[in-house]
Amino acid sequence: MLHIAVHGFTSITICQRFVLRKPSLSISEKGVISVQAALYGRADTDTCSEGRPVGQLTNTTCSQPGTEDLVKTRCDGKKECEINIRDVATPDPCVGTFKYLDTNYTCLPAIHVVACEGSLAHLFCGKTSLFVISVYGADYGRRDETTCSYRRFSFQTRNTLCSGPTNKVAELCNGKNRCTFRVGSSLFGDPCRNTYKYLELAYVCECTF
Repeated sequence: MLHIAVHGFTSITICQRFVLRKPSLSISEKGVISVQAALYGRADTDTCSEGRPVGQLTNTTCSQPGTEDLVKTRCDGKKECEINIRDVATPDPCVGTFKYLDTNYTCLPAIHVVACEGSLAHLFCGKTSLFVISVYGADYGRRDETTCSYRRFSFQTRNTLCSGPTNKVAELCNGKNRCTFRVGSSLFGDPCRNTYKYLELAYVCECTF
């Protein structure tokens, strides 16, 4: 796996032979992930070329449709995320070509919020009404076993494949100076019964003039 940072952008590339590895995108500074581009296929003859026959490298116009949309859905607005290369590898966009997943992302200066199921989520853009909320992205469910796990049984945090995007927060809060709501399946639906869930979101405060 290759990580490259250039002019504020980070590039992560994983070769086809490492299909069992899950590329991980993360932001260490204040802000959230903003995916700029993602490609599964081949765009040049050099990337992931070591030890491969020439015939597997010549098709440089190979690209899996929908890859960028999938990576954006998984990662935009989060502090970190994992991508399973198997999710974009089928159907094979170019049989006989050795492929790779290449993702470019940067840090979006946004406010990151995590609110556990049953708690109140608070979004706030200061004491003046000149700034209003604009939700960048929101997910409800569970992606790991540690977030919102205090005093929970292990079976309530075991399902980490239970998370999906929701536009409910944007519907409730966009254009407001402040917004408070209770996090729960009555609002977002229940993507996985018997799992203790949480809401993860990112928003910015936009000027109204």
